[in-house]
Amino acid sequence: MTIPESIFKAYDVRGVYPSEIDEAAAERIGLALAQQLGARSLGAGMDPRPSSPGLLDAFCAGAAAGGASVRDFGLVPTEMLYFGVADRGLDGGAMVTASHNPSRYNGLKLVGEGALPLSGDEGMPELMRRVLALDGLPPAPAGAGRTREDLYPSYVGHLRRFADVAAFRPLKVVMDAANGVAGKLAPLVFADTALRTVPMYFEVDGTFPNHHPDPLLEENRREISARVLAEKADLGIAWDGDADRCFFIDETGAFVPGDFVTALLAQALLATHPGAAILYDVRASRAVPDTIRAHGGVPLVNRVGHAFFKQRMRREPVLFGGEVSGHYYFRDNYNADSGFIPALLILDLLSRTGKTLAELLEPLRRRYFISGEINSQVDDVDAVLARLEERFADGTVTKLDGISVDYEHWHFNVRPSNTEPLVRLNLGADSREIMEEKRDLVLSIIRGA
Repeated sequence: MTIPESIFKAYDVRGVYPSEIDEAAAERIGLALAQQLGARSLGAGMDPRPSSPGLLDAFCAGAAAGGASVRDFGLVPTEMLYFGVADRGLDGGAMVTASHNPSRYNGLKLVGEGALPLSGDEGMPELMRRVLALDGLPPAPAGAGRTREDLYPSYVGHLRRFADVAAFRPLKVVMDAANGVAGKLAPLVFADTALRTVPMYFEVDGTFPNHHPDPLLEENRREISARVLAEKADLGIAWDGDADRCFFIDETGAFVPGDFVTALLAQALLATHPGAAILYDVRASRAVPDTIRAHGGVPLVNRVGHAFFKQRMRREPVLFGGEVSGHYYFRDNYNADSGFIPALLILDLLSRTGKTLAELLEPLRRRYFISGEINSQVDDVDAVLARLEERFADGTVTKLDGISVDYEHWHFNVRPSNTEPLVRLNLGADSREIMEEKRDLVLSIIRGA
């Protein structure tokens, strides 16, 4: 069989099933991962897509051929796979998922010891070479096999240690699982609390029959916004397909950008961890570093991407990291991202302060005006970045990830896509007028207008 190189992405393996990724590919990936890691033990889990059980079976067979015994965690959110690998001291693992992509896609998120991910910078290129060079599978050695383990009880206990769930107020919360695996975990996490939950699409169905499982896209969160208003709810929480990202809707039906969530979580965590270092990505508005400093923390800027966040959090004493895209990382969660810990922390913050989410956000919304991420298709990414550097040379220019330029009253970052001829603009300013003016200026230079 021919396995296309294009399925090996910057942060995972992903493609259309079965034309780009199938059981034969998953089997070889299992073998290659076991050999590459020198693994004796691996964890494995899957999302609810119809193709996931077959891919999981194939991965486990390949891993066994590579000499690894596999703990099969079954249908779990991605964050539970990370927990299982790190907490059980396994050598690595794989989550069969295509995250927020439509159901015709599938793939694998791959991690090593401590649930540190393979990425395009480290691990993934070698894995691709190993997979493409494989000719077949050897027989599994004695001792390699597959056992099943139910992680849910221990993981729910782990999650609930992050918040005082017994002190939750009777908040009315609309929760949208988008037919993803959050619908299996959420009822367990929020059981026996005072919350009045209004579930949306908790029936786990990997064809995602109601809406696309990516709440970052506005069209996929219209329904939860309307439901929050119709129910007169205190807030809404939405998860993506594999539940490793969560998103918030305030009581007015308004979406809360990821950098504002990062700022609120930083504020909450610094109250009990004074002076801690907190990581944020280059796309974020100044709401994040300003809030961290205002509450006695140390803001550290980082490249975009979960591999880069987790690697740095392993190297340095970082308490928490937040990305604009809705990924939130916690030292006390093995430096892994979680879609449920942020939900618990925001509910804890609302319960402790007695304020509404909009009231907590009001100081940020009054001071920071952000463009959101704007994509532009370009012919020559390098030429675009050079044009921006030349045009805005009078600002403070940094190149940690793409190009970032800072002025007194506004700033922006432009990053190239990992997979497409696109650049992505994120811009923030002190006023809506400045934001809109500078947004249009930067876009005109990007697009050569």
